[in-house]
Amino acid sequence: MNDSLPSIIHAIEKIMRHEGLHEERIRSFLRDVGRIAEGELSLIREASIAPIHDLPEINAGEESNDECSERLKQLAVIKLNGGLGTGMGLNKAKSLVPVKNGLTFLDLIARQMGHLQKGQGTGPGFCLMNSFSTQKDTVDWLNRHVPSMAGGTVLSFLQGQVPKLDAKTLMPAQYEPNPALEWCPPGHGDLYLSLLCSGMLDTLLDQGMKVAFISNSDNLGASVSPTILKSFLESGSTLMMEVARRTSSDRKGGHLARRLTDDQYILRESAQCPPEDIAHFQDISRHRYFNTNNLWLRLDHLKEVFSSPEDALKLPLIRNLKRLDPANPHSPEVIQLETAMGAAIECFKRTSAIEVPRKRFSPVKSTADLLALRSDAYLMTPGHQLELHPDRQGAPPRIELDLGIYTQLDHFETHFGQVVPSMLDCDYLKITGPVLFESGVTLRGKIIIDNPTREVKTIQKGSYENTTFQWD
Repeated sequence: MNDSLPSIIHAIEKIMRHEGLHEERIRSFLRDVGRIAEGELSLIREASIAPIHDLPEINAGEESNDECSERLKQLAVIKLNGGLGTGMGLNKAKSLVPVKNGLTFLDLIARQMGHLQKGQGTGPGFCLMNSFSTQKDTVDWLNRHVPSMAGGTVLSFLQGQVPKLDAKTLMPAQYEPNPALEWCPPGHGDLYLSLLCSGMLDTLLDQGMKVAFISNSDNLGASVSPTILKSFLESGSTLMMEVARRTSSDRKGGHLARRLTDDQYILRESAQCPPEDIAHFQDISRHRYFNTNNLWLRLDHLKEVFSSPEDALKLPLIRNLKRLDPANPHSPEVIQLETAMGAAIECFKRTSAIEVPRKRFSPVKSTADLLALRSDAYLMTPGHQLELHPDRQGAPPRIELDLGIYTQLDHFETHFGQVVPSMLDCDYLKITGPVLFESGVTLRGKIIIDNPTREVKTIQKGSYENTTFQWD
């Protein structure tokens, strides 16, 4: 493979230049391809890291003073908005799905920004990082809503794209039936490079914004906290990660650790864990903290890094094997090179992490997550955040929905678009088969609903606790 690397590099560089991509993006991707060709693996062995047992805890409260207002003037809120929601059968931006009371993710984010500005008399800038798949839908939404939100100013920029690579040769993949499938997004770790290549980094700095708060648009718990902003600025860090305590439901997700060789924070994802270390990886008493993907970043520091080529960001690579055409299982196997945004915690000289309440992490990855948010297990705060009801003591209801019926959003809406049962006191809900709920249904404890027939069954109005519904 090493002997053929020059021809691979030449072929990749040629198509990236033809596509008109930024010089720094081309240079960065070619460097990453070289790392893969040389056999670099991003495996992180348990023997090379130390668990983290304690971190500073911050209660993300509010402040309302002149000093806070001055800090907010330096802040840009960046929402990662590139997800299509394909896991829910969508072909549009997931952030445009109704979440609560008919309001979409972006509607609620806009209201959060407006509330913050109203409360402080000023406010941070607001910026969306879109993908090529979400750009049009998002721009249409912005055209309708910008005059009434966030001071009437919303910035947006595009996440980059890179070639898919043939899994056998590492040459750029080719697909005549649909050339667009020859390209892929490089993961949300591309944020840093996209800020530079789009010119958005200079735009934000020119407008006096030295700090960015970055989070996913599907995580409505991730709103601006002046308290955390103050802590970040006082820390002197380039990057600060919000983490939360892992629970049994987080065993397969990545965790924070320290590298023994230099005592540096690192983020270890499941794909980076050798098989023999899986038991340690999933031990939540050993590795206590997971990345919420809420990050605080010094934009002026990032500019300095990009100004020094020798300090170029070298994020750990995630090597994903996929089919060139996801809809065609017989299409060639390709490698998609991706990076994770949080992995940058090991790339800057000064980084930090803080423990935040679980309420700052409420992402929607499935219709089951969406059902929980729409229920009374979550409430909307005056600042338009969705938070777990205090009575739940930080534990969301566990929900399992029949994948054959409820996975696709349109099918889910058929059953839950009008009525959602009360789940304030529900610990676990499992639904098999087609079911509808009447208004006024309250679920408590453990509820099993098993309908093996194709006929839609109705749960009648009433209160049910630790109950199993079953039909022949």
